[in-house]
Amino acid sequence: MNSWLRYWVIPASFAMALMLTMLPLPAWAQPYRPDWVALVALYWVLALPRVFGIGLSWCCGLLVDVAQGALLGQHALGMAVIGYFAHRFHQRIRVYPLAQQSLLVLVLLCVKLTIVLWINGITGHAPDNMLLYYAPALIGMLLWPWIFTLLRDVRRRQKLR
Repeated sequence: MNSWLRYWVIPASFAMALMLTMLPLPAWAQPYRPDWVALVALYWVLALPRVFGIGLSWCCGLLVDVAQGALLGQHALGMAVIGYFAHRFHQRIRVYPLAQQSLLVLVLLCVKLTIVLWINGITGHAPDNMLLYYAPALIGMLLWPWIFTLLRDVRRRQKLR
């Protein structure tokens, strides 16, 4: 079997993350929706830095921009920045315990949200509640151990290195 055919898992995981991002939620749950695409991108950058890097993180951010009807490039810039930091320090981050990784994921998601907030502020679309704006980062931090474990098991079954 062609070695590149094994990598079908990466686009499939992003398709699932994009579907979860676009899934309709009740109005009260909208502010708490985690950034599924960013979480999946962080995992793949940390797990396969030679295959998935900053450029693909940027492309996934563009997909989020298109899916959400946002200003083209705002999520892409945020994803590229956190993809850079994850790629730059992937060897250190990978040896951290999951609790420490979760805290780092919180910081990276807050950086992405701050970049998107900055761009929205420039264009005059600032959010009403700033504390609620950062809730997806906290939810992402809490979900990180499960996402990490799930994607790691899938990666190991496909023997991706």
